[in-house]
Amino acid sequence: MIIDAREGADNQTLLVDICIVGAGAAGIAFALQFADSATTVLLLESGGLRAESDTTALNEGTVADEKLHSAPNRYRERRFGGTTTIWGGRCMPFDPIDFEPREYVENSGWPIAYESLHPYYVRANRLCEAGEFSYLAHDALRGADRPMIDGFEGGYFTSDTLERFSCPTDFGARYGHRLQSARNITVLLHANVTSICATADGTQVESLRVQTLSGKRLTARAKHFVLAAGGLETARLMLASRDVHSRGIGNEHDRVGRYYMCHLAGTIGAISISRPLDAVNHAYLISEEGIYCRRRLALRPDVQRAQGIGNFIARLHHPRITDPAHRNAILSALYFGKPFISYEYGKRLHGGENLSWSSRLKHLRNVSTGLPDVAAFAWHMLRDRKFAARKFPSIIIKSRANLYSLDFHAEQEPNPSSRVSLGAGVDAFGMPRIHIDWRYTEGDVDTVQRSLRLLSEDFHQSGVGVFDYDPATVEFEMTRYGAYGGHHIGTARMGSDPRTSVVDADCRVHGIANLFVNGAATFPTSSQANPTLTVVALSLRLAEHVKTQLRFASPTLASATADAAITVGG
Repeated sequence: MIIDAREGADNQTLLVDICIVGAGAAGIAFALQFADSATTVLLLESGGLRAESDTTALNEGTVADEKLHSAPNRYRERRFGGTTTIWGGRCMPFDPIDFEPREYVENSGWPIAYESLHPYYVRANRLCEAGEFSYLAHDALRGADRPMIDGFEGGYFTSDTLERFSCPTDFGARYGHRLQSARNITVLLHANVTSICATADGTQVESLRVQTLSGKRLTARAKHFVLAAGGLETARLMLASRDVHSRGIGNEHDRVGRYYMCHLAGTIGAISISRPLDAVNHAYLISEEGIYCRRRLALRPDVQRAQGIGNFIARLHHPRITDPAHRNAILSALYFGKPFISYEYGKRLHGGENLSWSSRLKHLRNVSTGLPDVAAFAWHMLRDRKFAARKFPSIIIKSRANLYSLDFHAEQEPNPSSRVSLGAGVDAFGMPRIHIDWRYTEGDVDTVQRSLRLLSEDFHQSGVGVFDYDPATVEFEMTRYGAYGGHHIGTARMGSDPRTSVVDADCRVHGIANLFVNGAATFPTSSQANPTLTVVALSLRLAEHVKTQLRFASPTLASATADAAITVGG
């Protein structure tokens, strides 16, 4: 069932087998694995069914450099469904090389191998509604598609890997009915966890303190606790829980909040294709099961090893929207539409805020001379994106001049100096607000610099065109938008050594028998891939582990106080 904590009695103690903090992709995917079983589950969600300003304000905090990282209340959703309520739906797995220790990527290496996660990726693809787990074009599209660029044969890059796209699936809207009908699961909305309470010896979690903004207080007790509140809030909650562990729970070696990664992304250069217009096929393709897919340019793993650089992918992209020199009516119309575009996507239109009147007139001229194109594009976006159940993923514009820019997405290496910590000020509950000091390294710049150079060589060697860019602008372009979007990775990293990690290979916090972290916070490295699919795969893997733990569990503190608590979900 789904209930509102504001409507229940005050000072209740709720007793369950598993208590999950956060009802986003990670928390919902995990909870679903216990639906209609004998295991009682409590899923605590800070927000309600839609965005609310007072709840969103709990995300506020500070950043060390506002040019490098958005304010902490951006790209984050405190509501049922989490950030899946606003995501773009891009799905792709991490690559096998991402799990390997790489001597040229400091602090790399997962305590699990790609093969151990593969079965869960297959299931995660279905939960994300991204079709079958097939990410090679010649397999997924059954030979029905054409190459991205006819004649492109890259020695360094391949164009045969795919991105798949979810609807995008809002996990709250899509799976809420299953949680509502599950007799053993209780979703508690407007339930804000303000502290993780450990036993006196610090080896177990005894309970969670829960409050509503309306003033009610609750206590949640369980055999197992799972933190699935995102890479920023999970770190904040662990660091702020200092009743027994003076440095924060799980933070004996000062690792919580460190190794904070996002992705390095930008748009750069000019690609001039020397083949006929129909030689370029960079648009979305539709698989047999109706899933939008798109080819991209991916740096081959053997090249990464040989060059000693991180993972990197790129896509053909339209010219920078804010520059009217593109002479494209649709792009100029999008420039004028910036005020109506959400922050998450409008930020990519950076650079047009102070355009001269001359440039604005040029944009207006572009629109006026291409009104039929603008009208056709508007109808396409209404039909295939606004009103479609499975939305057209993004803007794809065919260049009539065979000119494109390059949109890239690169791995950021784990750096202990890039971190999330507790900052100045407190929120409505008296919890310390978050402070973010996101940093990139020389190795990150090197990955992008050399990847671009290799891609330029591939274009030249293939004879399909020229990729021209200014190497002196690479560092600026890769940080133009700052840390990329809502990819909050690595703040409670997975590893075998408690001195350099926060959780073990089963996502259990080192030294705490019944506390797990679920989500991108546990990723030791960031890969080239958006994190959601891997988040869901790890959630499914963690659920199987916790099921095993419950089968062999002995009575806990939670069960010892059953007479003083309300058992929920049973």
